[in-house]
Amino acid sequence: MQDKIEAIVELGLYMGDIAQGVHHKSKKEIYQKYKESTHQIICQVEKKNAWFTEKNIHYCLNSWAKALSKDNIEYWLSQYNIKANHHTKNIGVIMAGNIPMVGFHDLLCVLFSSHHFYGKLSADDSLLIPHWIEILSDINFKIKEQIHFTSGFMKGMDAYIGTGSNNTSRYFEYYFRNYPHIIRANRNSVAILTGNETNNDLENLGQDIFRYFGLGCRNVSKLFVPQHYNFNAFFEAMYPYHEIVSHHKYNNNYEYNRTVYLMGNEKLLDNNFLLLKEDKNYSSPIAVLFYEYYNDMQQLQEKLSNEKSVIQCLIAAPGIHHEALNFGNSQMPQLWDYADGVDTMNFLLNL
Repeated sequence: MQDKIEAIVELGLYMGDIAQGVHHKSKKEIYQKYKESTHQIICQVEKKNAWFTEKNIHYCLNSWAKALSKDNIEYWLSQYNIKANHHTKNIGVIMAGNIPMVGFHDLLCVLFSSHHFYGKLSADDSLLIPHWIEILSDINFKIKEQIHFTSGFMKGMDAYIGTGSNNTSRYFEYYFRNYPHIIRANRNSVAILTGNETNNDLENLGQDIFRYFGLGCRNVSKLFVPQHYNFNAFFEAMYPYHEIVSHHKYNNNYEYNRTVYLMGNEKLLDNNFLLLKEDKNYSSPIAVLFYEYYNDMQQLQEKLSNEKSVIQCLIAAPGIHHEALNFGNSQMPQLWDYADGVDTMNFLLNL
């Protein structure tokens, strides 16, 4: 276990150096050996999937570099009774591809629970994770024995973890109904505004909205605002993100959704790169942010509690809600922050 921890820590140091564009913390031989191939992989990824820009990949790597410190890993694992001699299982993991490396946390959970990982990569994110595993296996060759990737439908596994859309998740539930499983469907993140936020608060909220073009379940897709909320300060704080509309895929979605709403005579707030629409739903299209008015904070908190099953993250100023993350922190999860609130490590260790 200690060898695995040290290998993952070293990988995190290397990720941080790549993200920051300087050899600072990782081992010199690893950095020199893989630096060029890593840059080539990142270029290939952006060509294959235009949503995965170099900037967003570097942000992702920097987030993982912070998460994979030795203190973080040891604190995370200390919460479990991990037995080295427990019965090893084969775990099939169907990985999503909406944002870079979104399935990497599941891989780490299987790795540290000492099971065998069999991963089916998303076509939208098929290059990054295998590259990190190649480097990780160079740091510690024994790790390679635990990790396998497959392109076909996985049969004969002892347990399954699947992440997909609401529609896909229903198929997963059916196919894997006779096996222990974790199935994840669509979730969205929301933010509560009171009108007392500073410009810095709102600008940080822009990270929660625009990072990864809003494609992640941890991206804010809906605002709850008080009656008669003035959106002027909000739009002013969003302006630093206006260059996002120069990305062709984002711009195509912005123009398309704007046209559809206008043809339907929908009432919109528009700053030329983000559309705000009053809507009770949580899942907004790309380049669109839903909002809903509230009259009473306690009633709003009760509503969010009742609808917790469709909410991934809640963003608000300190003191507004006991489970809320502060503005700008939605895309920096810790190792112990599990998708859908389901403890993956506990699931794996109790198979």
